[in-house]
Amino acid sequence: MPALIRPFTALRPRPEHAAAVAAPPYDVLSSDEARARAAGKPHSFLHISKAEIDLPPEVDHYAPEVYAKSAENLRKLIDDNILIREDKPCYYAYRLVMGAHTQTGLIAAASVAHYDTNRIRKHEFTRPDKEDDRVRQIEALNAQTGPVLLAHPDSDEAERLVAAATAGTPIADLTADDGIKHTLWRIDDEAVIARISTVVDAMPALYIADGHHRSAAASRVAAARRGQGRPDSAEYFLAVIFPARQMRIFDYNRVVRDLNGHTVESFLTAVAERCTVTPAEGRATPPATGCFGLYLAKRWYHLTIKPELVPTQDPVRRLDVSVLSEQILAPVLGIADLRRDTRIDFVGGIRGLGELEKRVDSGEMAVAFAIYPTQLGELMSVADAGEVMPPKSTWFEPKLADGLASHVLD
Repeated sequence: MPALIRPFTALRPRPEHAAAVAAPPYDVLSSDEARARAAGKPHSFLHISKAEIDLPPEVDHYAPEVYAKSAENLRKLIDDNILIREDKPCYYAYRLVMGAHTQTGLIAAASVAHYDTNRIRKHEFTRPDKEDDRVRQIEALNAQTGPVLLAHPDSDEAERLVAAATAGTPIADLTADDGIKHTLWRIDDEAVIARISTVVDAMPALYIADGHHRSAAASRVAAARRGQGRPDSAEYFLAVIFPARQMRIFDYNRVVRDLNGHTVESFLTAVAERCTVTPAEGRATPPATGCFGLYLAKRWYHLTIKPELVPTQDPVRRLDVSVLSEQILAPVLGIADLRRDTRIDFVGGIRGLGELEKRVDSGEMAVAFAIYPTQLGELMSVADAGEVMPPKSTWFEPKLADGLASHVLD
């Protein structure tokens, strides 16, 4: 088998242009939001990751001209010397700072072969249309520009090796418009590169935290090129690997449009058959797993699930998001399919509980549930078991930036 990770010859912005190039991930902004964020910023990577912003609004986001425009915009940044190509394969240390939280990881090329054999472990289903989009993007650019977020098991040496690189001069150092600080350092010492490769290759597995469609698309591109006898750079995909113990998952909350025929009183009675229901003073932030916040008719309640209802031996069904679905959303509210039921919506915890109040108080939604954040250890247990997480189980913050390092497929 090939190495689990390897260095790569990145396409990256010149240090003086890094702040102008860096952009939010392509999948966290709508086209209208991206158009507004990129206004007056000709070097923003949004012109590549969401090139529809440079075309008439009526153009379909998956139309061939969108991918062609993306490639045109990338070529222009290269021709204008905004983006440059490294002259040798390197790793990169990447530090994210969000408020008091700091995490430092490694930008590397990760093995498609190990993804295909599940040593780089998955925990989500993917949608064919979204995979197709990423395949077309990779092929149009001949590059992977959106990194896959990976987590690695505890390793003091891996963390020490990457942290040592941060003593040097960064090649990118910026604070984005959302307040998150992004800093990159190049790791080009051959001995350090070899040691990092050895330490990571000794790990039993890496875990996809975010980027299932990007990694699946990379695998498809590699398979297609393998059959054509093309160079092996496509056998690796762009990744940022953080220590699991440094990463932070926010809650991913639920709001529901109606009470499925219940009155407020009958709904609370039905919930009380499965949970201890206690009125809260102020907002009901869940203090631990097995606890939920409920917002209904301008009041917050603490819910504590009855312990006998939690299937402790099943890594998926014991998740709080699963327990909420099995004990309240399905039997009480009649929501059995989280992927397709239009009566339910999902609110990332980064927006706070105030967003849940807003959605309910406006009359758009009838009830909201605040969920204790899924823990990374729970995600890893699900992936180790070869199982799949329920939809909208995890919300990772801070988000990676697009554009700071891209993997060109030679």
